[in-house]
Amino acid sequence: MANTEDTRPYASLRYAWFVVAILMVAYVFSFVDRQILSLLVGPIRRDLGITDTQMSLLMGFSFAIFYTVMGIPLGRLADSKSRRLLIAAGVVLWSLMTALCGTAKVYWQMFLYRIGVGVGEAALSPAAYSMIADYFPPEKRSTALSVYGMGIYLGLGLALVLGGLVIQFVSARGALQLPVIGMTHPWQLVFLILGGAGIVFSLAFFLVREPPRHGMQPGAAVVPFSQVVSHLWQNRRTVLCHNYGFAMLGLVSYGAAAWIPSFFIRTWGVSPGQVGIIYGLLTMLFGCTGIVLGGRLADRWIRQDATDAALRLGMWSAGLGMLASIAVVSVPSVIWAWIFIAPMTFFLSMPFGAAPAAIQEIVPNQMRGQASAIYLFNVNLIGLGLGPTAVALLTDYLFRDDLAVRWSLLVISVVGCAGAIVLLGWGRQPYRDMVVRMRTTMSTV
Repeated sequence: MANTEDTRPYASLRYAWFVVAILMVAYVFSFVDRQILSLLVGPIRRDLGITDTQMSLLMGFSFAIFYTVMGIPLGRLADSKSRRLLIAAGVVLWSLMTALCGTAKVYWQMFLYRIGVGVGEAALSPAAYSMIADYFPPEKRSTALSVYGMGIYLGLGLALVLGGLVIQFVSARGALQLPVIGMTHPWQLVFLILGGAGIVFSLAFFLVREPPRHGMQPGAAVVPFSQVVSHLWQNRRTVLCHNYGFAMLGLVSYGAAAWIPSFFIRTWGVSPGQVGIIYGLLTMLFGCTGIVLGGRLADRWIRQDATDAALRLGMWSAGLGMLASIAVVSVPSVIWAWIFIAPMTFFLSMPFGAAPAAIQEIVPNQMRGQASAIYLFNVNLIGLGLGPTAVALLTDYLFRDDLAVRWSLLVISVVGCAGAIVLLGWGRQPYRDMVVRMRTTMSTV
């Protein structure tokens, strides 16, 4: 596909990092709103009268199905409209829906509000990936996208830490009587607070400027979705190995994020508040360290002309992450389980800044939002949509014992990491070839 490389300079690094910081905070809010359920399994199951499988649908499927499906048309908007305004609107929508989760009295209401959270959050990452790619040159993108990706682990960690602290504070006081809403359980108050904070934060996007789209002429027409699909289909081995290889790692990561708290609560008798604080702090520290160091390592390999850096990083991450995951659920004491959470989180987080950066290298600028949305569709449908539910199904229907959640986590970790190694290894050579073709095209006027 013909394209023209422009000579417009990138924004100043100081302002570019400022924008990344705002986008990262938005990502933090999205993950707090998304993952807070993992710490609230017990009280929500009790108050709504539901099973682990139904709970997993709230954590995964109800959110993921519309998050993934809506991501594609919203990715198309990101390729043609203001990405800044698109993200701001998404923040407002998902925050409102999060607050409404705090008013749910029955299961179907909670299910519908979680769908709304997914629709709002679908606006964020395709537009954010595209914006960051236009703020940074290729040799700095993995690091920039890794810093943005820190929002995953800061959000997961804050969801657990703040959730644990709030639960400890309000649980001692029981249900609260709130104006208009009425009697409110402690877990509902968590959603109300998070939703209100997100709406206030959306005002920060008045400070963000829309960057010029590098690699395409101003005013160029949006590329038809059929053309995007055609481009990806012509390179299907590369795209499928990349997308589904990282999706298998997502399966392990999301399954663990959803059920590790319940593993410690059920297997070792740790209180929900303690789990939230300890697991949250470990997630923030080692998840953020892993994803940033992974991004820097990928950028270093790229500067050394290793164009398949992201896929190579994913394979190492899967192998080492699998070993650490096995250790977490197999060791004979709670102390050792907590110790192995650190390397598990570190290794599984490493490739998730480099992975979206790799997408930016194999598609023209005017396809980035849509190609990123397709990547997110695959990663989140399998990772977020299937990961929590796969663990729950094994616990409910194979092992038939709530205490067996540790063995369900073990099965998913081994299957997911092994699948990632195979797929990413198979995709390395065609990915290298595709990057060379794209760079040649971009340099041709």
